[in-house]
Amino acid sequence: MDISQKQPHVYSVSELNARIKSILEERFPFVWVGGEVSNFAVPASGHFYFTLKDETAQVRAVMFKGQNRNLRFELKDGMAVTGIGRVSVYEPRGTYQVIFEHLEPKGTGALQIAFEQLKKRLADEGLFDERHKDPLPFLPAKIHVITSPTGAVVHDILQVVERRFSGMSLSVIPVKVQGDGAIEEIVAALQLLDDCEDAEVAILARGGGSLEDLQAFNSEAVARSIFAAQTPIVSAVGHETDFTIADFVADLRAPTPSAAAELVVPRRQDLIDKTTQYKEDLIYYLNHRIEFMRQRISDLTRRLADPKKKVDDQRLRIDDQIYRLQLAIENDFRRRRQRLILYTDKLLYNNPNICLQNLKRKLDLLQERFTHAVDDQARSRRFRLREVSAVLSGLSPRAVLQRGYSITRTIPTAEIVRASDAVDVGQDVEVLLARGALTCGVKEKREDGQKIL
Repeated sequence: MDISQKQPHVYSVSELNARIKSILEERFPFVWVGGEVSNFAVPASGHFYFTLKDETAQVRAVMFKGQNRNLRFELKDGMAVTGIGRVSVYEPRGTYQVIFEHLEPKGTGALQIAFEQLKKRLADEGLFDERHKDPLPFLPAKIHVITSPTGAVVHDILQVVERRFSGMSLSVIPVKVQGDGAIEEIVAALQLLDDCEDAEVAILARGGGSLEDLQAFNSEAVARSIFAAQTPIVSAVGHETDFTIADFVADLRAPTPSAAAELVVPRRQDLIDKTTQYKEDLIYYLNHRIEFMRQRISDLTRRLADPKKKVDDQRLRIDDQIYRLQLAIENDFRRRRQRLILYTDKLLYNNPNICLQNLKRKLDLLQERFTHAVDDQARSRRFRLREVSAVLSGLSPRAVLQRGYSITRTIPTAEIVRASDAVDVGQDVEVLLARGALTCGVKEKREDGQKIL
């Protein structure tokens, strides 16, 4: 064997893993991968670690915190997903993994495509045209609601109807709003509407949800049933930003179930106000018309000689009719005024202005008490200040000087002289008086009246 032959290159484990990592990342920069999530874990770092598998194989996967915070769904074991990522190798362990940049539940894209395709086909057929949409009744005697009887939608609609027009009749047609059988039940409910003699308007409603949750309202069967319904349909499916095929086909689309109730039911008070205005206009017109007719009769009476009695009879009959009409109007006006007084009393009882006035009176009383307390405290402090000032004035050296005494200090150290031995003969001293000061020289010193030489 020729030992001079060139020896093969021996890779270290780190070199081999680095080489494989470079080849994989270059060969698969970004790939779409679909599968089922398993072994899902979220450590303290916030990164997602999981395994993506199918029937025969699996691959490790990771989605870092910066990307997974943008997910619009909750990732969990058993969920089928599709995502885009890059293939990489974790060199310390020599294992390869997919680092995902984006994930979505598997099938969402297909549902969206089906939604757009059905929307375009039905639009081309004219199911969305405004000319096919029926107007809503002005004041329906009864409202039908097609929705789930266990959801919050019914409660919201009932609250709005009761607030706007208390006592209005409302019927709930219970249906499933998602899942198996939901489409069939909604179609049957829409067909049932046309068999009801009192069906004037209906609200098709449900709460918000994902595209899968709203699938029943994006079905062709429901869309064609809404289009075929003789009863005006108001669609209130999902939240304000959600749009379904049912919204486009319905006679009117409401952003929420509560908004649908507001569109269908007028406010009772608005109707009362409008009726009152119509009544006043009618009274004015009738009075004006009656006066016109009375004047015309009077003119005709002057022209007629023989038929005067007949005219008088007709005038009496007209006066009687006028009296009855006025009496009926006054009675109706009296009843409405009593109702208005009742509503006004209720409104005044709950008037925020009255509550504010009561609170203002209480605040004024507290302010008055506070002012009195501050004044009392100030007087007490002033009296105490005068007492302390008097005591302080009595202890002040100036008070002693005012009684004829003086204070002697050395010059220049300004030390107070308390004994004769604190100064020398001939030394200058300063004598402080009540008003002014004197500079004096020491001529002699005495102690206990004895002269000190």
